[in-house]
Amino acid sequence: MTGIATGPPVGQTRKPSRFRPWLLEGLVDKQGNHQGPGQVPQEEHKRHSWWKVMCLTGVDYFSTLGYQPGIAALAAGLLSPFATIVLILLTLLGALPVYRRVAKESPHGEGSIAMLERHLPKWAGKVFVLVLLGFAATDFLITMTLSAADATAHLVENPFIPESWSNHTLLITLLLLGLLAGVFLRGFTEAIGIAVVLVGVYLALNLVVVVVGLEHIITAPQVIPDWTSALFTSYGSPWLMVGIAVLVFPKLALGLSGFETGVAVMPQVKGEDGETEENPVGRIRGARRLLLTAAVIMSCFLITSSFITTLLIPQAQFQPGGEANGRALAYLAHEYLGNGFGTVYDASTILILWFAGASAMAGLLNLVPRYLPRYGMAPEWARAVRPLVLVFAAIAFGVTWAFDANVDAQSGAYATGVLVLMTSASVAVTLSAAQRGARRSAVGFGVISAVFVYTTIDNIVERPDGVRIASLFIVAIMVVSFWSRARRAFELRTDSITLDAKAASFFTDYVGRDVQLVAHDPEPEGHHSLAFKERQQRIENHIPAEDPVIFLEVTVTDASEFSTKLAVHGSIRNGRRVLEMSSPVVANSIAALLLHLRDDYRVKPNVYFGWTEGNPVANLLRFLFVGDGEIAPTTREVLRRAEPDRSVRPKVHVG
Repeated sequence: MTGIATGPPVGQTRKPSRFRPWLLEGLVDKQGNHQGPGQVPQEEHKRHSWWKVMCLTGVDYFSTLGYQPGIAALAAGLLSPFATIVLILLTLLGALPVYRRVAKESPHGEGSIAMLERHLPKWAGKVFVLVLLGFAATDFLITMTLSAADATAHLVENPFIPESWSNHTLLITLLLLGLLAGVFLRGFTEAIGIAVVLVGVYLALNLVVVVVGLEHIITAPQVIPDWTSALFTSYGSPWLMVGIAVLVFPKLALGLSGFETGVAVMPQVKGEDGETEENPVGRIRGARRLLLTAAVIMSCFLITSSFITTLLIPQAQFQPGGEANGRALAYLAHEYLGNGFGTVYDASTILILWFAGASAMAGLLNLVPRYLPRYGMAPEWARAVRPLVLVFAAIAFGVTWAFDANVDAQSGAYATGVLVLMTSASVAVTLSAAQRGARRSAVGFGVISAVFVYTTIDNIVERPDGVRIASLFIVAIMVVSFWSRARRAFELRTDSITLDAKAASFFTDYVGRDVQLVAHDPEPEGHHSLAFKERQQRIENHIPAEDPVIFLEVTVTDASEFSTKLAVHGSIRNGRRVLEMSSPVVANSIAALLLHLRDDYRVKPNVYFGWTEGNPVANLLRFLFVGDGEIAPTTREVLRRAEPDRSVRPKVHVG
């Protein structure tokens, strides 16, 4: 007896798969389970005091203390404190004023990218945003991979961890990233509460290490003379030291990493009672306090940590393979406070670095759906959390593998992403000030922009790997975006349709009857040809005299927008009824209107076109990028996809 069972037993049905509904659960995370820097709370969602939200951005910003002093020592050597002072001046006099302005002009979490989008409309703005998203993806993804790699460095260097673990840093880093992805696949709540605890403990432990380090320097009088002697031996002149510090400070740019996140978390800040989303003055004030407080705290830690690590740690220990490489403050914690305190410090550092990756993941999960679906440049599943988690986790695995989980090797790419975003922010506020007529502000922000441009170019020249990685992200985003846009081009692309009273009156007496809509170019010189065109259409298409003829005019607006809210206006011109509407795309809006008339006004719409002259391929490209093109067949295709039942589908006539 032979045979193969190919289905369930008789009388039973195959259970539907649970994986797909779980994977695509809540295409938009309406429950707020995946809070992060870009999460926009629902109206009922609890907002928080600015200092608590500061801790959420602080897990990214403050966690750089885990590796920043070591990177600074590698970049500037004995001049690390001087280069750090330059960085602090740029922080307080450059980045802080810029992002305080961003907070005022973009208070809903969109950040500086949205400001530039407003200054660069249409396709130029969309393409520029895609480029910036590539750099933002570099910033956030390298935050995940670099933080996980540094967490691994703190783990394997702990004296209580078996020495053999140091041979498996790549595997440990991948496991940390996998754990991060698993948390987001499961659902992530109470992010702010966790951030407050982690940041509070971490800053307290760092304060202890800094105080002990300063005390040791003060009580060991030979430390400062030895350092100054080494400086003059190596560089000779104080002016040469300052000049070199100015030249090398761009390599310390990781110390600026928290500002973009700082404005992204603004929707979490509690404002004043009674304020509106249109004018959230309390939220803006709280966000500015957040930015100022975080910048001051970080500046204090940057200079003190750079000072004590440079003076107390032998330069050889900062090199790859050295005990202070990527963990300078942890080295001092073990050296001066013992392995017990050092282990507590390591645990706190590992947790905040891991949570910095969570903050970056949440930022990506909210940044991508905020722009790409609105442009029609992402598949529908890009609105769901879990598929994006899997995509970003896979990319993070690949980056970690490519860099062999090395902190120093990834710092260039990280700095490039950070600096490009900060440069774009400074340019955005400069353009905004110029547009407002604030000449002094425009000049001041212009100088800041020039400094950031120099810093970014210097970083790119010194470490071009950052641009290479960002370029890969940009190319990937471009390809996926335009492929998705083309693939979704035949959707209805209409969010809502409203007819004014005049337009609605055209259909009130024709329930259940055919109505004939004639497409007409919205050109003033064509107004007097409506009567002739009606006679022509009735003769050529045998339209019964008792069926109403209504002209339909669509004015193309910004063709780079994907969807629109259609507002249809009715008018009487030369005794003929005319429907007027504006839209980014002609064919899709006509198709959507026909279906709306069928369903809401219970008429049987027919639409009449003339053939479009020109090359069909060129017309298709015009449809994709300009909004018009081959209108008649495109309208029919949109209708075919939206309404599979031919018997009730509005009819398209071409003559």
